[in-house]
Amino acid sequence: MGDNDNITPVYERQGLSHALRETAQSFESVSETPRLDAELLMAHALGISRSDLLLNLPKLAVPDAFAAFSARRKAHEPVAHILGEREFWSLPFQVSPDVLIPRPDSEIMIETAVKIGAKNPPRNIIDLGTGSGALLLAGLSEFPQAQGVGIDASAAALAVAHNNADRLGFSDRSRFLLQDWTAPDWTQFMQQPVGSEPFDLILANPPYVSTGDELSREVAEYEPHSALFAGADGMDDYRIIIPALDDLLAENGTVLLEIGFNQAEAVSRLAKKHGYHVECKQDLGGNDRLLVLSRAGAG
Repeated sequence: MGDNDNITPVYERQGLSHALRETAQSFESVSETPRLDAELLMAHALGISRSDLLLNLPKLAVPDAFAAFSARRKAHEPVAHILGEREFWSLPFQVSPDVLIPRPDSEIMIETAVKIGAKNPPRNIIDLGTGSGALLLAGLSEFPQAQGVGIDASAAALAVAHNNADRLGFSDRSRFLLQDWTAPDWTQFMQQPVGSEPFDLILANPPYVSTGDELSREVAEYEPHSALFAGADGMDDYRIIIPALDDLLAENGTVLLEIGFNQAEAVSRLAKKHGYHVECKQDLGGNDRLLVLSRAGAG
């Protein structure tokens, strides 16, 4: 009996380890992180965390659900959609095909907000095109005295954002409005009873992909095109948002605007034309990713 007890864990460990190794190899053509993807999906199939998976390999067997998850990944479905969530700024956000999956490169926006707000923390924050609510709720996690508003043209996206606010405990400091900035006078919500004082901090990750750009299947087939594409040069939404910032921004407020890697010059020129001082910051890969806008001469 004692011999059998020693043999069984070894057999199960080899089975699970072999499955992870083979699955990671099969993901190499669809993922830049094949082993990580395999481990995350295995943990999800088992209903445990990845750390628990790695700590308990000798005790675990491959669950039936793992094959279906692997097949979905090999069809280029994002891991975040299979798991139903994605971590951003160390917070777990629910995601769905109705919202963009939060990217690590976008964390430069929250990092910059924290540095700017160290001396004068913002009281009112707005997230333009909030999607999952990741930027707004991450900002609220860093500024406990702040209130936040997220706007989006998609009711389905706002449902995801509402749910994330509830799950993360920010529903008392956040509200979400169905608002389409392509509509005339879209900033008039500021004058309504549900409006707000001017915002000390404006966060925006608008669509900025050119309609002629080719995207990976993972993005093109599974993420909302309305949150990606912005005309032939990827500038359509900046041309709407930047002129409207004057209606939203407090006198000494800051705008953090995500851009495509090759858009710093064009978007900066547009912002300066409308009276803003502009700084550019790079993402984890060293690409231009974030513009910091403030009123010229403010402060």
